[in-house]
Amino acid sequence: MQSLQEKASAWSGVDAADAFAIDETNLFQKLGLQTFINLSTHFYTRVYDDEEEWFRSIFANSKKEEAIQNQYEFFVQRMGGPPLYSQRRGHPALIGRHRPFPVTHQAAERWLHHMEKALESTPDIDADSKVKMMNFFRHTAYFLVAGDELKNKKQEPSCKCKHGGCKSAAP
Repeated sequence: MQSLQEKASAWSGVDAADAFAIDETNLFQKLGLQTFINLSTHFYTRVYDDEEEWFRSIFANSKKEEAIQNQYEFFVQRMGGPPLYSQRRGHPALIGRHRPFPVTHQAAERWLHHMEKALESTPDIDADSKVKMMNFFRHTAYFLVAGDELKNKKQEPSCKCKHGGCKSAAP
């Protein structure tokens, strides 16, 4: 059975070494806090304006300002900066925090589309950092897809009988 990281690598096309190349450079020191705020603002502006209702609906119960803050604080923390996210929200626990949402292959690709466009519209991020960040984002998006599929498997009844489980199968 493949691990979640192995599935993420297979589905994303990004091997773990490339995904975690963000750890080779302190991107927070290199880019600064405001760059991460700008990136997250560009991203969520695109998300909340997305023409696809199914995708916008994933974020419907979130306030845009909170989503921006959660994302940039996580990025800052993950990419070499202070633990802003953990200080305010606790451990990131990405799979657990995304459990309520349908993190499908389609949703991951839509998310990645918006992140790629947000990276393109954030001029303070150099080309090498953009590549490293996008590899991390792509791998992480599919890590969350793998986690979502695991969650869905656990919710399926173990028995496939016509009774919806073996509770009523025996007279």
